[in-house]
Amino acid sequence: MTGWPRSELCDLLGIEHPIIQAPMAGATTPPLAAAVSNAGGLGSLGCAAQSADQVRADVAALRDGTNHAFNLNFFVHDAPVPDAENEAAMQQRLAPYYNELELGDAPAARSIFPIFGEEMLAVVTELSPKVASFHFGLPERAMIDALKEAGAVILASATTVCEAIALEAGGADAVIAQGVEAGGHRGTFLGDVESGTVGTFALVPQVVDAVRVPVIAAGGVADGRGIAAAFALGASGAQIGTAFLACPEAQIHPVHRELLLQTPSEATQVTRTISGRPARAIVNRYITEMNESGAEPLAFPLQYSLSGPLNAASRKNDSSELMVMWAGQGAALAQVLPAGELLTKLAADAKTVLAEM
Repeated sequence: MTGWPRSELCDLLGIEHPIIQAPMAGATTPPLAAAVSNAGGLGSLGCAAQSADQVRADVAALRDGTNHAFNLNFFVHDAPVPDAENEAAMQQRLAPYYNELELGDAPAARSIFPIFGEEMLAVVTELSPKVASFHFGLPERAMIDALKEAGAVILASATTVCEAIALEAGGADAVIAQGVEAGGHRGTFLGDVESGTVGTFALVPQVVDAVRVPVIAAGGVADGRGIAAAFALGASGAQIGTAFLACPEAQIHPVHRELLLQTPSEATQVTRTISGRPARAIVNRYITEMNESGAEPLAFPLQYSLSGPLNAASRKNDSSELMVMWAGQGAALAQVLPAGELLTKLAADAKTVLAEM
């Protein structure tokens, strides 16, 4: 591949441009991923909340739209330990919202994201995507080996240098260095869940120095300048999420999309109040009031099963007050373009900046 300072990521993934569309479970669609892949990047599907049949259906739709490489992404998390006392307290804390929206009583907490286990492993090896990626660490080594035997390149997110080293040792073929600017869930999996708060500019060069595999910069990268900066820091490519949320192919609520384009960096916040794990979203009434209350969120993803109905009702009512609106600090840089056009523009703009450098 030509035209980029380093080609190892393009060579590894079989793509023309070293730009990965972030998976963003719940917002990505087969048309979005297909458009990105057809334009020379790596399109991704966020499969964290999906059943085996849903993954199969989405991959079939994706393959109807592209014959290029694509990425399937999964969460790697432990089964949450129930806490009856904390659950009762959270149900009570959320009761006013449930009453306001006429939803009845808050439900019993449940784990809404399946654990990546043997069933999903069998599905992924059967579907044989070019790339399988993971958030919150990696599955056990035997599963990674099975995916590699099926031809998959393995990517995973790190929010610290220690995590990057652990991912390389665990079989990752490239590491996504996720700065704290990124929207959605932090990929932190070692030490305290709150510890992965290093910014992209500080994290990327340290990860580059610490591992031998290609490094992908993520977090606050939303235009050609950000991609060029990633290369200047030693990365071999960039993963971009929030910028693709503005594309018509993304599956987000119109209110979310409208606010996204008006959101300065200070209007997003990392919070555990939505899912139980730190995640960056546009600040709204729910986040503000939950933070002020000091209520302790349930373990991930149990908290999501209680906040989820509020999000669904808010979407139905076209209200942003209690809606979940993931976004990174680069939200205001998003451009309303079809995904393929955006990918092409990002690549061209990055090459222009790199040439000027």
